[in-house]
Formats: sequence, structure tokens, C-alpha cells
Amino acid sequence: MSTTAQRVAHEHCQSLQDALAHFRAEGLAQVTEWGRHLAAVLPVGGRLLAAGNGGSAAQAQHLTAELVGRYRTERPAYSAIALHAETSSLTAIGNDYGYDEVFSRQVEAHGRPGDILVVLSTSGRSPNLVRAANTGRAAGLRVWAMTGPRPNPLAAEADEALAIDAPSTATVQEAHLVALHLMCESFDIAAGAEPDGALGADRAAEAAARLAGH
Repeated sequence: MSTTAQRVAHEHCQSLQDALAHFRAEGLAQVTEWGRHLAAVLPVGGRLLAAGNGGSAAQAQHLTAELVGRYRTERPAYSAIALHAETSSLTAIGNDYGYDEVFSRQVEAHGRPGDILVVLSTSGRSPNLVRAANTGRAAGLRVWAMTGPRPNPLAAEADEALAIDAPSTATVQEAHLVALHLMCESFDIAAGAEPDGALGADRAAEAAARLAGH
């Protein structure tokens, strides 16, 4: 490995280490609470919608896969849709209404009051995600944004935002993945996921009661 490559690799690792240290201090409680909130919504019939562009689209789809499939332990499947993966809807909406509407129209179609919308953007400035967040809030969804540094329009539009304080797109995305995994871990714990896939009756009842209170 060349000296330049070693230096760049070291700087990349240091940037990620710094971002995760800041996230651990400032954002850990937030993502674990998000997981607990999901456990109050999904097991009683709610839905999670997720969207992003480019690498953030992959992150959003990673999240929905963990919920429909499983994160670590066996548990029931839960409703989660990655809006950018709906290719026919995406291209039809983009063609007929413009790319800025590709997510907002799907949120309008699929979202119901009490559902969760997760939008991911390293810049926090993607117009299609800002519009989706606006549509989601107007429809009664809870909107969570995962972005790069504040201030940015997406963080401002969301109900809550996790803003990763890092200078590079790659580092922001890497920290987002850690946050998504921790959210799924918190969700599984709160939803009562057991190694044999059973959902504890007491936990399910608690989740239903929490949802009724929102």
C-alpha cells in the first residue's frame, strides 16, 4: 500500500471513529428510543416506510429488510416498505409528476396516521425527501430523518432527526448503518423477540397500550 493510500485510510478510519464517538454521546438514546417506538407501532399493524437516494437508498432498504426478515433473533415479520424499490411506481411518478414527487406520492398512498417514515440523506438537502417528509407529517405519520451535519432542510422538516457530524458522505453513511442496526436491536428487545421467534404476550400488550397512547 502506498504512503498516500495509508494516510487516506487512516484519515477515513479516524473520521469514522470521531463520528461514532459523537453519535455515542449525542444520538444513542435517540435511536434506541426510535426502536422502542417502532415496537409500539409495528406489532399492532403499523407500517414503516423508508426512502433515500443512492447509497442512502441502500441503507433504507437494509432497514426494511431487517424488519421484514429479521435482525438477530427469530420473530414475526413486520410491515416495512422501501419506497425507492418500487421501480414501476418510482419511474411512473417521476415521468408524470417529476422526480421531486417520487417519494411523496407513495407516502400519500401507503402511509396512515401513526405509521413511521424514515428518510435518509447524507446532505439533508434532497428535494424529493424533503417533500416526502412534509407529506408524511401532513398525513399524520411520524417522520424520522437521518442526515449529515446540521443545519439542513430535511432535519428541519422531520419530527426528529439524527444528524451525523462528519465531513464526508462515506463516513455519514457508515454511521447511519450503525444507527440502523442499533435501532433494530432496540426494536427486537422492546418487541420481545425471543430465540425461538415467540413474541411475549406481556410485551405485545404493552406495545398495544403504548400505541393507543400516541
